[in-house]
Order: sequence, then structure tokens, then C-alpha cells
Amino acid sequence: MDELKISATAHGLNYLPEYVAADTGLFAAHDLAVTATAKDPWTGVLDDLDSGAADIALGGLWVPGMYWGTPRELTVFAQLNHQFPKALVVRDTHDGFGWADLVGRTVLAPGIGGSAPYAFTAGLIREAGVDPAGIEFLRDLSTPMFVELFEAGLGDAIILDLTTAQILQDRGTGVIAIDYTEAGGLGPNSVYYLRTDRFEELSDRLVRFTSALDLAMRRLRTTAVAELEPLLAAHWPEVATSTLLRSCERIRASRTWETVRIDAAASDRWMRMLAEAGMVRTAPPFADLIETGIVDSIALTGSPR
Repeated sequence: MDELKISATAHGLNYLPEYVAADTGLFAAHDLAVTATAKDPWTGVLDDLDSGAADIALGGLWVPGMYWGTPRELTVFAQLNHQFPKALVVRDTHDGFGWADLVGRTVLAPGIGGSAPYAFTAGLIREAGVDPAGIEFLRDLSTPMFVELFEAGLGDAIILDLTTAQILQDRGTGVIAIDYTEAGGLGPNSVYYLRTDRFEELSDRLVRFTSALDLAMRRLRTTAVAELEPLLAAHWPEVATSTLLRSCERIRASRTWETVRIDAAASDRWMRMLAEAGMVRTAPPFADLIETGIVDSIALTGSPR
């Protein structure tokens, strides 16, 4: 059995297909022993790739996008999220709430785990014809710190992952005003990447790994959420089971776990948003940023059953 080591930027519900593949034996069925470590701070994934402590990294496409054209050469080969499973939470909402309602307001945008929550939100705001300069964004602090401050009265809205958003809604301290899986369209939120100089060496393992992920996504789409309760409780024992089930159902009902194949238009759109936010010098085109050969091989050979 071949080993494959993952260094991840988090341990979140949106990564569930990977955990399903690991916990139900799908990786083992593909002759892989997969281990994963969540890094804190998340930038440790880059250190792990450099040192060889990890073979591949799991995190936002914005990271390879920012490093494109620099001496740090990274290759992206598959995605775990086809959408951005995030939400805008407010204190109270109304029918027809939209991005323009945030003008003149203060929005908390957690950033210690990366800049994607702000950048994607600002991109959606621009697409809606609203200037984000008219909104006060507080950034760069952790999600737990901003949640505590929001519940203590700071700000008018907060950008959160769907699980944390559901936690606030369940305890009555916030309301999900905009679910990004409903309003945000497609986007490669979380992807797998590695050092380009290791791509050829690892290609066979990457094909088997991605094939198992593809199968895990298919199982998630056809499995009743209630049947996932033991797995959810094992991974996030600190979160109420009812909240986990509601969050999981929200994501499963979306297109987040639809495919391991990165959509070219969605990638280009995300890179354009990063360029508008000044996070990349030039928006990397899909053909330069994404290596499609691994996913193409799965489509050609099929997944073992």
C-alpha cells in the first residue's frame, strides 16, 4: 500500500468527502494509506511541502494563484469544493436582503486563516454592482475571536463558514442572510496542490487518490444525512449533532461536493476577483494554473468499485 500525506489548512465540514474516503475505506480500496494533518497556522502547509513532511496540500486556490509566476512552483490537480460554503450572518434580516444593504455598515471578515472570505465576498459585492469601498471591513483576526466580538455587539455582519454560521443561527445570536452556495455561483474553494517538481513522481498515487474522492462525493450525494451522524460526531464532537446535520444538509443540497474537476470559467472568475482585490499581479489563466491530467485519467479509466 502506498503512502500519501496531506497537509491541510483546516479541519472543516466542507472537507467531508476526504474524511468519508478515509473512514469508509475508499482510500484503502485504492491501495493508499492516506494521512492528513490540519496546520495551525495554516501557512504550515507550505513548510510541509518544502520539507517533504507532506506530499500534497489542501487549501484555497488563491494560494497557488498568488504564487503563480514566482519561484515557488505549485501544481493544482483536483478540487474538493465546487462552491464556497460560506455565509453572511447578520443580527436580523428582511425579505430581499442584498449586498447594497451593507453600504455604510461594518462587516467582520475573519482573515487569520486566509484572505478568501473577504476577497470572495468583495468579488460578489462588485458583481452585484455595489462598491465594497462603501462598506467597512474589519479583517485579519480569527473566526473564534470575531464570533465572540460579534455576539458581544461588534459589527453589523460577519462572514463565516456554514457550520459556524449555523451555530450562531441555532443559538439565536445571528441569522444567515446570504448563503454563498445559493447566491455565490461556482468556484473552486478548496483544492489539492503539490510542488511541481514532485508531480511526475506522485501522479499514479494522485490518480488513485482523486478517484477515491470522486467516489466519496458520489456516496455523499446518495446517502441520507442522518446516516452520517456517527462520522460527523467523531470528527466534530464539540459541535451539537443537530447543528452538524443541518450544516451538512445545506452543503449537500448545494453543488459543493459535485465534482473533483475544476471548472475553467469558475477558476478564471475567482482569479479575476483576486486581481480586483490586488491579491495577484496578473490573474493566472486556467490553462496555466490547473493540471487536468489527473482528473482526465479518472474519466478515462473509471473508479474502482
